[in-house]
Amino acid sequence: MPKDTDRDENQAYHFAVIRRAIDRIDAAGGESLPLETLAAEMNMSPAHFQRVFSRWAGVSPKRYQQYLTLGHARTLMRERFTTLETAGALGLSGAGRLHDMFLRWEAMSPGDYAKGGAGLKIRWGWVDSPFGPALVMATARGICGIGFAAETGSDAVMADLTSRWPHASFVEDPAALAPWAEAAFGRQDGKAAFGRRGGEARLHLIGAPFQIKVWEALLSVPPGQVTTYSEIARAIGHPRAVRAVGTAVGRNPIGYLIPCHRALRKTGALGGYHWGLPVKRALLGWEAARADAASGADTRVG
Repeated sequence: MPKDTDRDENQAYHFAVIRRAIDRIDAAGGESLPLETLAAEMNMSPAHFQRVFSRWAGVSPKRYQQYLTLGHARTLMRERFTTLETAGALGLSGAGRLHDMFLRWEAMSPGDYAKGGAGLKIRWGWVDSPFGPALVMATARGICGIGFAAETGSDAVMADLTSRWPHASFVEDPAALAPWAEAAFGRQDGKAAFGRRGGEARLHLIGAPFQIKVWEALLSVPPGQVTTYSEIARAIGHPRAVRAVGTAVGRNPIGYLIPCHRALRKTGALGGYHWGLPVKRALLGWEAARADAASGADTRVG
């Protein structure tokens, strides 16, 4: 008999289960897997597997399977595509306030960016997120980096983010980041569900002007919806710069909060994702399930 462990509060453990479930669902080739089958594959009892899945996704495993089908990205393109021109004027407009009144962002000046982070103190710490271990980095003005280690490993994530600002000083200080991490992901002590945000998350966008325009466009895509690289290119006034937009999307240092996972190819293909395609698929499915649960919509997709 599979043995359960009392780890319901460990979100890294939850994501490891979800990650394995994604692989198993893919291997089924579109066949719906019974709860008992999936639970046995995860070496868990059906009751424990149901609890882990429902706690993480906000819906049952049976309903959530529909968000992990191989055709989910195409369904999103067909039913949840966002035209960015309707989201408001874009451009380097200074401090911005997002549509959901949750994020506030500020961009670094081009001159300061050219210094490679010289004079900046960047605090960092690891947090438990709904998508596995996450490295969070922040200046005094806000979060400047979030990277996920589930696919790439912690050393690679640390090397990646620190290389973005080679002349900055980096200080480990997870306590200082805790309020912003809580605002981004929810409580870290298990006393509130992940995804139930509290407070305001401030972002400090550190990038070249073109990159920041792309990231600003991404910030206008609501949770549970998607757009395309070509749509972003048109929205920022560079309709022929689709390849450059794709590169800027890939260089986004603030995973999840600047939602580069919501950018797809025109064909509905997922495209790449800096922190691993399994993380991108989990992000899209997690957001779509929660958006539908919040609206009371039918969650049958794909």
